Amino acid sequence: MNNEEENKTQTSTPVQHHGPMGRGGNTGEKAKDFKGTVKRLFKELGSYKIAIAFAFIFSIVGSIITIIAPDKLSDITDTITAGMMGNIDLDKIKSIAIILSIMYIAAAIFTFAEGIIMATISNKFAQKLRGNISTKINKLPLRYYDKHSVGDTLSRITNDVDTVAQMMNQSLGTLIANITLFLGSIVMMFYTNWIMAITAILSSLVGFVFMFLILGKSQKYFVERQEELGKINGHIEEVYSGINLVKIYNGQKTVNDKFDKLNEKVYEANKKSQFLSGIMPPIMNFIGNFGYVAVCVVGAILVKNDVITFGVIVAFMTYVRLFTNPLSQIAQSMTSLQSTAAAAERVFEFMDEKEMPNEDNLTKSLSRDEAKGNIEFDNVVFQYDNNPKPTITGFTAKAKPGQKIAIVGPTGAGKTTMVNLLMKFYDVTSGDIKIDGISTKELKRSNVHDLFTMVLQDTWLFEGTVRENIAYNLKNVTDEQIMEVCKEVGLSHYIETLPNGLDYKITENDEISAGEKQLITIARGMLQKTPFLILDEATSNVDTRTEELVQQAMDKLSKGKTSFIIAHRLSTIKNADLILVMNNGNIIEQGNHEQLMEKNGFYADLYKSQFELV
Repeated sequence: MNNEEENKTQTSTPVQHHGPMGRGGNTGEKAKDFKGTVKRLFKELGSYKIAIAFAFIFSIVGSIITIIAPDKLSDITDTITAGMMGNIDLDKIKSIAIILSIMYIAAAIFTFAEGIIMATISNKFAQKLRGNISTKINKLPLRYYDKHSVGDTLSRITNDVDTVAQMMNQSLGTLIANITLFLGSIVMMFYTNWIMAITAILSSLVGFVFMFLILGKSQKYFVERQEELGKINGHIEEVYSGINLVKIYNGQKTVNDKFDKLNEKVYEANKKSQFLSGIMPPIMNFIGNFGYVAVCVVGAILVKNDVITFGVIVAFMTYVRLFTNPLSQIAQSMTSLQSTAAAAERVFEFMDEKEMPNEDNLTKSLSRDEAKGNIEFDNVVFQYDNNPKPTITGFTAKAKPGQKIAIVGPTGAGKTTMVNLLMKFYDVTSGDIKIDGISTKELKRSNVHDLFTMVLQDTWLFEGTVRENIAYNLKNVTDEQIMEVCKEVGLSHYIETLPNGLDYKITENDEISAGEKQLITIARGMLQKTPFLILDEATSNVDTRTEELVQQAMDKLSKGKTSFIIAHRLSTIKNADLILVMNNGNIIEQGNHEQLMEKNGFYADLYKSQFELV
């Protein structure tokens, strides 16, 4: 986008994300729906319900075996105790020990199988989420990216999705297993001796109270942590992308101060959430140890009165562990679930963003071969969301086949906004734009995009060979065609100096000048055989000599095409068939260069300010 999009800053909630000082996330002050998010998360897991059911079954079976085992320990203890009065029945102890070994091995196998299944499901689900987010990115309107930073969006795709996957892998199966252990141990304790069972439960009841109090207090800090991570990631991404600007303006202290503030917020959110969750294990350990003491005291009294055997005390020592440890594990799993809910909510928030209107009902189409080159703007009005003042007001103009239309005007006049409306990046508020008599409202966006070649001021190169960058998304393009285009834009000499020529791989750290990057994007545009051409300050980053070569190439490229050129360098559009002079969202003058100079109006003043000494 050009700087004229400053009109957007009139909206009530502006987010500046094109510079190092931009925002990096949502404020997140509204209340979060923990239950709703968890419910939706499990709904999203619906396609894995059979595998999850098996994992839960394995987890439950493994837990049940673990719960039954103490009863066998009680038998061994009683057998040993009875044998101390005479002969110990080693055969009985051996048979019980074999049964115990089989039970523990079976429990380990079921637990291992549950872990494998949940690890597989969690990774597949994370893959699915990333795929859905990638698809969603292409369905969101441009206005979404005007309000959200790149760093915050990336944080949702990486940090938040990974948090959800880790919870599923590490906590979900554990939660089910520990709930089973908790409930099963209660059943087995009452089955063994109700007095001892009540003793163990009452001694551990305090743990329940603390757990729910802490969970209620800590949820907001887990939500805050995820949001603050999004903000700091956004800040880092923006500073990194604008590091040269930061250094030029000696802004290191400013960005470092802001980073320190964001880092402090992450630290505080982490400290509070982890402190509250971290005090659970010691509390539960204390409760467990207190339970051991209570069981030993009450058990000793019952043994003395011949109500129970010594083996029951040994069994209850294990049951107390099986009863209190799951409480601690459940608390930790619930803590993890809180963090997951906060992360999942951010992912779902992104997935629920309003998409561009569905265009399946649009049946009209216009192919490249059918297009003649007529474009008409009919009283176009456009207003950004929450902006009380329209950016474009009653824009009316016609472009004939093969014409070269230049759009000029001061920053903020609405030039790039008009091009974005033409490309259906935004929908017009009122009025209409027609291509060969067909309203763009009746054409799919993909169809409109297919009719245009667009070369922007901001260059975009991806990691790949020079060939792949120039022939982007094109098939059956020969090296001869690529080099012919490169020769026209003055890029052939540069490519010949590269190691491996067209096979040279461009990476993020390559020292390619801004002009060379722009020439590559221009060459990419020249390979597209479309009836319409848009040049948005396409020559702004090249030197004067290269600009002349590019201008000649553009003249060849635009021959027979309807072309729109946005330019601040008025020297590049002197030969335009029609110059539209914009200010405050509308056309204030139009004509060719000579006609506008004769009027001695707004355009003439602009031109003179660039080329004449005052």
